[in-house]
Amino acid sequence: MRSAIRCLTLAFLLAALAIPSAAADQPDPSYSYFGGLAAELTAPGQAPPGANDWSCKPTAAHPNPVVLLHGLANDTLSWNTLSPVLTNAGYCVFTTTYGVGALGPMMGALTPIAQSAAQISDFIDRVRTATGSGKVDLVGHSMGGAVPFYMLNHLGGIPKIDRYVALAAPLHGSTVSGLATLQPLLESTPVGAQLTAQCGPCELSPGARDSVDLNANAAIAPDIRFTTVVTRYDEISTPWTTGLLDGPNVDNVVLQDLCPTDYTEHNELTADPVAVRVVLNALDSEHAEPVSCTVVLPFAGPIR
Repeated sequence: MRSAIRCLTLAFLLAALAIPSAAADQPDPSYSYFGGLAAELTAPGQAPPGANDWSCKPTAAHPNPVVLLHGLANDTLSWNTLSPVLTNAGYCVFTTTYGVGALGPMMGALTPIAQSAAQISDFIDRVRTATGSGKVDLVGHSMGGAVPFYMLNHLGGIPKIDRYVALAAPLHGSTVSGLATLQPLLESTPVGAQLTAQCGPCELSPGARDSVDLNANAAIAPDIRFTTVVTRYDEISTPWTTGLLDGPNVDNVVLQDLCPTDYTEHNELTADPVAVRVVLNALDSEHAEPVSCTVVLPFAGPIR
């Protein structure tokens, strides 16, 4: 935990060097959480670059459209990096902001898991119809990597998915660096109980009164190839091992095992160049490329 705090501090100290100003022109993609944040501030609610071309038809090289699912954020913020990378690689890419609650479209994944999962299932069906594809590949960050397991277990989602990539997903619940211990206290009040009852992430908190067992078990879908990507510096999906799965159809990737100088935490993960390469390799394992190691700072991304 102390290492993570030191890394966060260093990131904010160097952020000004990494991105001179929020208004400055940046290469697309930026490989920085701040790039997604700038996109959300300048064009809130817009699909990330390359996403949601409903006329896109998958090719023989990439026959499955890719559906990107955000965590406690939205698609604009989360996929500012990965969406254009995948589009440039020849994929049909689709995103949506699901689970919108009281905060509106600026933050999704807030509604109860069953509700979010139903919205995701409907969106996948829309993508399959538009592209003429029988299956899609999923890439989900945080709640976006966890909620689809509800769809697999309860909404008939297994036949619709080919590859499933989960980035820092609280597959087995999360302590949120200890903050989850406060949830029983919150639930002991009438207002708090009402709030948590409508809060999807709260359903994955240990000891939650209204908990949901996602049954995050790769064995339920032996024909799906699962890839998990986690960082030891995660401060949200904790312990970081909550993002791992077991089974012969699973590839577990710990970023620091590939690159010891990758200090990315939870939020930077979707823009981390090391993680991006892992995702590309997971989606097209027959043409996997070596993962290059560099220094990656929390939030700010790689040092150039």
